[in-house]
Amino acid sequence: MSKTNNFVFTVLHIISWVIFVGLCIEAGALIVNFIFSLINPDFVQNLYQKLDLRKMYERSQWAFFSMYSFVLAISILKAILFYLVIRLLSKIDLTKPFNTYVSKQISLMSYYTFLIGILSYIAREIARHLEKRAYEIDSLNKFWADSQAFILMAAVIYVIATIFSKGVEIQNENDLTV
Repeated sequence: MSKTNNFVFTVLHIISWVIFVGLCIEAGALIVNFIFSLINPDFVQNLYQKLDLRKMYERSQWAFFSMYSFVLAISILKAILFYLVIRLLSKIDLTKPFNTYVSKQISLMSYYTFLIGILSYIAREIARHLEKRAYEIDSLNKFWADSQAFILMAAVIYVIATIFSKGVEIQNENDLTV
């Protein structure tokens, strides 16, 4: 492997760690925000994200819990997705990249990405429905604004996973014939 490829891979690994840590902080902050919104709603305005859904809670607990569940699930799944990226970058061998571990990790990443996209889309549609019923959801839109991008990204990652799976088959056949 050349020095340029090695350097780029190292930079990608560092960037993945930074994004993962940021997503973990965001998910943790949202969990703390959720707990404080149930225990002491007046303190929420001092927290990270300031996701104050007190009016929604007073009007409908079902709407509050469903919207918060979507927000938490999406943020946790994004952190898990980047954990998978870090594991893949840590264990991939670029001299022989076509192996079953890499193929399975890329497939798993496509499933998580698709799940994030679908959950984001469902949450956006439910939020749109709640908005028609005069709920205030402006602070929630940023959590699922990119649902279509995640669905498209899942399709691309799935194609790459399929290519890697076929590469593993071809590499195994070549190893047996030699």
